Order: sequence, then structure tokens, then C-alpha cells
Amino acid sequence: MRSHLGVVGRRLSTLRAAQTARSGWICQSCRSSCGRRRLFSTTSAALSEAVDKPYYVTTPIFYVNASPHVGHLYSMLIADVLKRWQVLKGRPAILSTGTDEHGMKVQRAAELQDVHPKTLCDANSETFRDLAKKANIANDFFIRTTDPEHIEAVEYFWERLMESGYIYETKHEGWYCVSDETYYPETMLEKRVDPQTGKPFMASVETGNAVEWTEERNYHFRLTAFRDRLLKLYAENPDWVVPHNRFAEVIYWVKNNLDDLSISRPVSRLDWGIPVPGDPTQTIYVWVDALINYIAVAGYPSWTPGSEHEKGWPANVHVVGKDIVRFHSVYWPALLMALNLPLPKHILSHGHWLMNRQKMSKSIGNVVNPFFALDRWGVDTMRYFLIYNAAMANDADYSNEYIVEKYKKGLQGGLGNLLNRITRPKNWNVRKAVESMCGKHLDHPPPEVIEIQRECLASLVRKVQGYMEELNPSAALKEIMEFVFETNKFVSDAAPWDRVKEGDTAAAEQIIYHAVESLRFIGILLQPFIPEKAGQLLDRIGVSQGKRTMWYVELHADNSYGTPIVPLGEGAQGSLFPPLPVVD
Repeated sequence: MRSHLGVVGRRLSTLRAAQTARSGWICQSCRSSCGRRRLFSTTSAALSEAVDKPYYVTTPIFYVNASPHVGHLYSMLIADVLKRWQVLKGRPAILSTGTDEHGMKVQRAAELQDVHPKTLCDANSETFRDLAKKANIANDFFIRTTDPEHIEAVEYFWERLMESGYIYETKHEGWYCVSDETYYPETMLEKRVDPQTGKPFMASVETGNAVEWTEERNYHFRLTAFRDRLLKLYAENPDWVVPHNRFAEVIYWVKNNLDDLSISRPVSRLDWGIPVPGDPTQTIYVWVDALINYIAVAGYPSWTPGSEHEKGWPANVHVVGKDIVRFHSVYWPALLMALNLPLPKHILSHGHWLMNRQKMSKSIGNVVNPFFALDRWGVDTMRYFLIYNAAMANDADYSNEYIVEKYKKGLQGGLGNLLNRITRPKNWNVRKAVESMCGKHLDHPPPEVIEIQRECLASLVRKVQGYMEELNPSAALKEIMEFVFETNKFVSDAAPWDRVKEGDTAAAEQIIYHAVESLRFIGILLQPFIPEKAGQLLDRIGVSQGKRTMWYVELHADNSYGTPIVPLGEGAQGSLFPPLPVVD
């Protein structure tokens, strides 16, 4: 199995994705506070950033022992929205995803299927790559831990760790969880009973996965030597891990459970992995192997001193599931500290997706196949639902009923309806309204309902930017959608059709202009979330491709739009968000 190392594996793959009213009424966006604090303290020199550094966001690399599930898709989507937001602002950005292909879990899965581990890895890695493509993930890199470049980076990293004096060899015994690929102290274990067999077993309190007692001689990393430095990092950067409930768990763990880390496995137990340089009897621990992918993508070890930032390092955000927060917020910074390498700037942890408040499980039969979901509901519908419903600080519930509800209320009845109300009527012309009103100096103050809508436009941008700085894309999306609902109310209250009947063309054009300006803002801001539908919206109101960035999210910033680039369609089926073909 070890012959694949250094000779088998594809070159590091790159995927370049196209980047694509009644008097006294006040909108919800204006009612609530728009104050936002800056997310990150810059007191730690290790977290300083070069001005010209590309924004770098990563997903976890996913185990290939099983097929993708909706949680993998969710990780990808969060990272994708963060990357696209930076591109929208005009900043170069890099998104990396990929597959974790070594370790005991993969080795055992291959044994069960009676195939070579590399054969299993090749097939399942392609499935994850296909998921990224199908979900319109704008990843720049897809790394595999069987890639020669990654293996070279891991070997080099290990050798530098040995030179640093933070590795020693000793006998280790304890409870190991193959599913989680980690040891657990007895304080984090409990006795459970298998519901199918009735047999008792020891399991992790955190994950519920079974553990097994092991005794072996291997290499250890002096993790305890970094306890004070880790706690200092956390204290100086109180938003380093978000959300805060998970950060509190990390701090408690470091204060109460920190031990030196076993970082190799005897080849007699694990031979599917990277051999320890200079010791063929040991295999490098899969988590040390996997974490290094983040710097391998950024060019490590081929860095000249001070040039780490050129390919994005340090990462701006590692997006991870709540079950692997400790590996990223304890082990990873300590390993980097040992080599005096810059630390990632944020760890963004999300919760799990449940079905009827139950954990998704193959044995229960409630696992969501993301490919089927994307085919059934559409890519942007799934992107919208998962980001809007947000399994962040807590877990979230997945159901087809919720998807239909969010689609009908938000996309079809909210955004699609607003677009139709402004662009389809024959008793006004959107382009003429833009020509008449864009940049026009008013001789008298606008009606109150118009002035309030203007204030809400400015408030919308501030709030969305604030939420995105806080790494809260769900709150940002909800803010945009609340503005959609309020703009529909603005149109109803301002009643441009009544102004047309009264012969007051100027008043009607003023209303239509501010409504379509609102749509233009909405379309631009929605591009990171639902890129295809947002682009189609902007096509329907005639916004040119070169004027769809944050630079143009300002009142009167574009005087050239208003003529549709594509047909507006007719009836419900011709709408931007037509009725769902199946809702049961």
C-alpha cells in the first residue's frame, strides 16, 4: 500500500471557476441598530497580514471513506460565499477544498470493499470534486493528500518538527476512535449500548462514536509546551474561533484536558499513509498529514522568507464542522507555532444538519444525498436554503417542507414577485425612469416614503458588510431578504400605478427608479449567495457585467441600466423563480 507515496497521485489540481407607503412607514432595516464592531484584534504579531495578500478561505478536506452528505455541501457553500464576497469587493481571493485520503478509517473502508485504498480514494475523491462543480463552488484548488506535492510538504514539515525538538518517542496507551481519528481521555468517554445488538461499548461523549483500547510505541508532539501560548492567543483574539460558544469549549479543553499529542501510528496498525521520514516502522498521524494541506496549497515548503503571503497564507478563514474544531484551533496553531509559521486568522465552525431533530445516520436511513437534493430543488434554491437556515452556533433541521416554505416565501413570493412588479407592467418604462431620475438634482425634498427607502438602501449596505466581516453570511442573507420584503411594501404603499392614473409621470418615475435601484442593490449583494439567479435578475433589469461589483452598490452609481438584456418572460413559468415542479 505504501508504494503510492511519491509516485502515485495526480498533480495538485486547480479549478478556476467563472466569477462570475404610507406616511410614517419605516422599513425594518432602518428600525434596527446598524452598529458593528470590528471582528478581529490585531494585537498578535503572528496574525498580521500583508496588504497585498489574497484572501484565502478553506473548507475541511473531506474523508473519502464514504460518499458526500449535506454537511459537506454546507461547508463548501459557506467558504464559497466568503470567497465570492471578497471578489465582489474587488479583492483577489482563493478558495481551496479537497479530500483527506489517508488514515485508518480509509484503510478499513477499503478492506471492507476488498479494494486497494488508492482505488477507493480515486473514485470517492472524484465524487467530492463533482459535488463542488455541481453546487457552483468557485474553488481555485482541489487538493488530495495523495498528491505528491502534499506528501512532500508533510515530509518537510515533519523534519522541521524533529529539528525543533518538539517530537519525542515513547509508549502510548489509551482509547482511540477510528471514526474520529483521535485519542480521547477517559473523562471524555461514556459507556453506551448498541441499539441493534444490545452489546455495551465505550464511546466518545462528543461524537458518540466507539473507541478501542490501544497500546503502542510512537512519536509524540509536545503539545503541552504550547499551553500558555495558546491561551495567550485566545485571550488576545477573542473572535479567533467563531461562534463564541465553540471558542469557550476550546478554551476549557486547553485549560483542562491538554496532553501531548501522539502523532504517528505503527505501520503494523496503519500502513495507508505517509511514512515517518527516517523511520519506516511508523506512519504519520492522519491529522498532522491533513492539516498541512492548508499551507501546501499556499506553496509550502517552497517559501522564501517573508513570501508566505503571496499565495494567501496565512488563511483568512478555515471553515470547519463543530466536530473538528479542536484539531484546527488547538493542534494546528501549536504545530505552526513550533515552526514559527504565521497562524490562520479565523476558525469558523458550523453545526450539523439534522433530520426531524435526529442526527443523520445511514442506519436510520435519513442521510440527505446532496446530488439528489441539488437535482430536485435546483442549485441556487439549495444554496439559499442552507445559508439562510444556518447551522452555525446550533444544529439546524433539514426537511423538504422547509425548503418549499423558504422558496415560496423568500424567492418566489418575495424577490421574484418584486422583480415582476417593477419590470413587467406596460404603464411605465424602467429605462426612462432611470434616465429621468439617475443623478437628478431635486428642487424640493422627495416624499417621505422615498426618503425612507433611500435611507434603508444605505443601511442595507452597512449591515450586510458588517455581518460579512463577522463571518455571519446567514445574517447577511437574512438582512438582504428582509429588505426585499420591505421594498415590496414600499412599492405597495407608494402605489406608482395610482400616480400614473393621476397623470403624475414624474412621481411615478421617482417611485419606479428607487424600486429598481433597490433591485439593483439586491441583485449585486445576492451574487455570492445565489450567483446564477442573482445574475439573471441583473440581466432582467439590464445591469452590464462590468457594473456588478460593490463599487456600484451606491445610489445613482449606474445610469446605463434599465433595458433588459434577456426576455422578461411571461406568466408564472417565465418568472425568475417559477413554481416548483414538485413540492411533496
